[in-house]
Amino acid sequence: MALFEIKMPKLGESITQATIIRWFVKEGDYVKEDDVLLDIATDKVDSEIPSPVAGTVKKIFYQENAIVQVGEVIAIIDTEANSSGKNKNIDEKNSGLQQTEKNQLEEKNLNTSDEIIKPDKKEASARFYSPLAKLIARRENISAEELEKIPGSGINGRVQKKDILAYLEKRKVASATSASVVNDHTPVKSEALKYSMPVYQEDEIIEMDRIRKITAEHMIRSKQTSAHVTNILEADVTAIVNWRNKIKNEFEKREGIKLTYLPLIIEAVIKSLKEFPMLNSSVDGNRIILKKRINIGIAVALPDSNLIVPVIKNADYLNITGLAKEINRLAENARKNDLLPDDVNDGTFTVTNFGTFRNTIGTPIINQPQVAILGIGTVEKKPSVLETPDGDVIAIRHKMFLSLTYDHRIINGAYAGSYLRRLADYLETFDTERTI
Repeated sequence: MALFEIKMPKLGESITQATIIRWFVKEGDYVKEDDVLLDIATDKVDSEIPSPVAGTVKKIFYQENAIVQVGEVIAIIDTEANSSGKNKNIDEKNSGLQQTEKNQLEEKNLNTSDEIIKPDKKEASARFYSPLAKLIARRENISAEELEKIPGSGINGRVQKKDILAYLEKRKVASATSASVVNDHTPVKSEALKYSMPVYQEDEIIEMDRIRKITAEHMIRSKQTSAHVTNILEADVTAIVNWRNKIKNEFEKREGIKLTYLPLIIEAVIKSLKEFPMLNSSVDGNRIILKKRINIGIAVALPDSNLIVPVIKNADYLNITGLAKEINRLAENARKNDLLPDDVNDGTFTVTNFGTFRNTIGTPIINQPQVAILGIGTVEKKPSVLETPDGDVIAIRHKMFLSLTYDHRIINGAYAGSYLRRLADYLETFDTERTI
């Protein structure tokens, strides 16, 4: 017998543990190399863990929802089991099917099941389902008709794992609600739902998915941890607007991506952080840890209305082109659910762009364990009074609100206000003659 240990992998520099979300195999199952064994999750990212070897699952040490330290053995695979799935130590006398037949049935159910993948035997579905989505559908007894109606969030409408899981949550809630609702306008009194407020027949109940639960807990913990204060300033960004308008077509043609205001603002953020390093720090008890690396988190809204904050590592070493490319890469991967665990770790300062949604001002919540976060409003044309050698004049200028939320435990208003003013100075004095 040759036993191979499956260990909890290290998914990032600062990752020390992960949660087992779902096993896709059980003890006694035969797996091929690269078959998905389980799904694990860190704070922000889910990851599928494939089998590095072929063999029979001999032992599973941790069950679903268990939190496991990196490097711990989570399963053992007997690699001496051949492709028929037979194992010297597995007694098949009590089995109604030989292991070969079991494997054939498993393979057929996963890849070619008419009930699951082909809703109509005469005409196969044109939709594409990821292998993991198909496996979950089979295990959860999702009918072909149900599967066809599930909206896909992947490229070209591809149905992914998260789409299947979201559907299962909704189906579960709908079932519980329908069983609990009595007459119209009569409150639902279901112990299973555990709501502290009445729910009526016309109401819709939506269970939070895992990411939303984590985000909610993270935000509440931040408010409980830090003394939040927000300073707001309006900056004249006319110079940046004019420069971007002049160069954006050439930039897109050369680099293949659009040039937004965000990399220009982040460049100014970085310059200002170097002058006000306390805003690039963390609090550890009674200690203040000044971060030497400047890793800028960028808040990205996801198609499912969740939020994630991928991180531009060592952002101070990138020019505007480099920042634009990294922002584009992280945002695209976030929306496609392709971020790696390391992409969302070790941020030291976060920027969130309310202006994307034509909002003017916001008061963001600090992304722990950071001590500050910058909110960016939309750019608007406004009449403004300008001082000239010949006197004051009114001119049309491009204005933007900047809002800095900071941890008042270690940062006072004078320091935060000075940083915000310095940031605005960098934006207002942008060199419109520069080239990239």
